Amino acid sequence: MDTPSTPEATLARFKDNQKTAYLAAEYERLLQEEGELREIALDGDLGALAREDFARIDEQKAALMAQMQNIVAQEQTEEDFPNEVVLEVRAGAGGEEAALFARQLAEMYRAYALAHGWGSRVISESKTDIDGYKEAAFEIRGRDVYRRLRFETGVHRVQRVPATEKSGRIHTSTASVAILPIRKKSKININPADIDMEFSRAGGAGGQNVNKVESAVRVVHRPTGIDARSQSERSQAQNREQAMAVLMAKLERLYEEQEAAKHAAHRKSQIGTGDRSEKIRTYNVLQDRVTDHRIKESWHNLPAIFRGDLDPILDALEAAGDVKMSDADEDDE
Repeated sequence: MDTPSTPEATLARFKDNQKTAYLAAEYERLLQEEGELREIALDGDLGALAREDFARIDEQKAALMAQMQNIVAQEQTEEDFPNEVVLEVRAGAGGEEAALFARQLAEMYRAYALAHGWGSRVISESKTDIDGYKEAAFEIRGRDVYRRLRFETGVHRVQRVPATEKSGRIHTSTASVAILPIRKKSKININPADIDMEFSRAGGAGGQNVNKVESAVRVVHRPTGIDARSQSERSQAQNREQAMAVLMAKLERLYEEQEAAKHAAHRKSQIGTGDRSEKIRTYNVLQDRVTDHRIKESWHNLPAIFRGDLDPILDALEAAGDVKMSDADEDDE
């Protein structure tokens, strides 16, 4: 993290930060006390005493500066790796089987969240007749949630024999996953005039209020066509706020993807592009194997993985973060 070049600029930055303002004020008080001591130090009889006070003030200033720098560094870490994300899953190719796979992926991540003490809740969901997900969004909160899940964005593919397949034919279907970090400070500004807002009745549990009041909210960013929905809150205002937070996260993701495309030639050391159109993983049920195509590694025991045992995969991805990635294979190994 770059720091200002002068002590005055550094202190001004700390004064502008709510979390460090009171410490900066104490630092300024010490500077004033130090200035008064310099005048006293001109008196030879008080010189030795003044030197002791200078040493005390220097020690206190150093402690305050270290504390302020630590707070700012922690803030930067939380900005880079926030503790709140939106998990979005969407069925891809494969019809009902794809929708069932999307539901299975959502349950896998929510099981992982539960095992790590993270909180999760539904923001919006659109189900098929057999309880699959056309698309769904979930809020997940917890320490290191984005750091751990940040490489999960992309297309996931499953190869298996569907329960409805009488001939035993292997079916391939896909679902896309997007991990959208919710940051406290947005990198972009949205013109309110570019936003369309729609209201509807929310479906599902929640009592009579859910079915009788148009509390569900959909917001659309007209310039990009990107939309976001929220139906989990009981009030329209809360759903509007939640939907706008998700929309901001999606627009930031789009911005990051566009920036990544500009510098694609310099990104060979990173795991893919972070684009939800990139095929990243295949779950081969018949062979009891999941393969991550970016790092060319496979793991077995799919039932445990679908129950949320993702740490071996996520550990490998994190370890490979600085290793050159190869292109994803088109054929399952």
